[in-house]
Amino acid sequence: MDIQVLGSLAVTENGISVTPTAPKPRQVLALLALHADRVVPVARLIEELWGDEPPRSARTTLQTYVLQLRDLITAALRHAPDGAPARSAKDVLVTTPGGYLLRTFGGTGDVQEFERLAGTGYRSMDAGDHPRASQQLREALALWTGPALADVHAGPQLEVEIRRLEETRLCALDQRIEADLRLGRHRELLGELTVLVSRYRTHETLHGQLMLALHRSGRRSEALDVYHRLRTTLVRELGLEPSAGLRRLQLQILMAASERPLDPTGTADHKRLTRVG
Repeated sequence: MDIQVLGSLAVTENGISVTPTAPKPRQVLALLALHADRVVPVARLIEELWGDEPPRSARTTLQTYVLQLRDLITAALRHAPDGAPARSAKDVLVTTPGGYLLRTFGGTGDVQEFERLAGTGYRSMDAGDHPRASQQLREALALWTGPALADVHAGPQLEVEIRRLEETRLCALDQRIEADLRLGRHRELLGELTVLVSRYRTHETLHGQLMLALHRSGRRSEALDVYHRLRTTLVRELGLEPSAGLRRLQLQILMAASERPLDPTGTADHKRLTRVG
């Protein structure tokens, strides 16, 4: 079974889609797919579908959705290649004493591949191999075709999972941009970072990276403007001042001679910036 959630939900068996069109069965499949090869308790599935006020028929209705998913799986299993192990839909979508389990039987998953590639990128960063880190993290981020589960109505359980996935994406993005800055690609990053800071208006790391890229491009006043806009937003919306690391970066830019951009290896402060908000 192949699972894609980094964008639209797509679950296939033998190349045949088993993704339902009805909203609630899609929620069930999405939660099972995110926890593939692990048991998802019935209580979690019910909370996802109905929140804190499930109907009396919640368990029976959930069983109906599981049967609908098994019907789709059964149709896909008919397309198994010759010589493949015989399986039934109940072997793939398993009922356990406490819940349900979606078995992949060694199939692919974009989340797992993303985590693998991002992990290799982080290790390359730690080793100081910035060209390799940039490439590996680009490959990881290319697996994202849109927001996670973009076409699935998210209940409380999926909302938590989507936020978690978004944080992992932002972490990989931050490190990829860091690698590119260390490779001297500051001008190439300006357009991307400008879009990102407008989307993530209180994300200090991205703002610090844009400040650095602007300064190294000879645009010191614009770099300082980025800091002042962020500070205004943080104070007005969150009642917070920028972090000490970002304030030190602002001071470095103020003190630096315009003809000497900051050394890409001499700004460890901005690597320690953390997201606010």
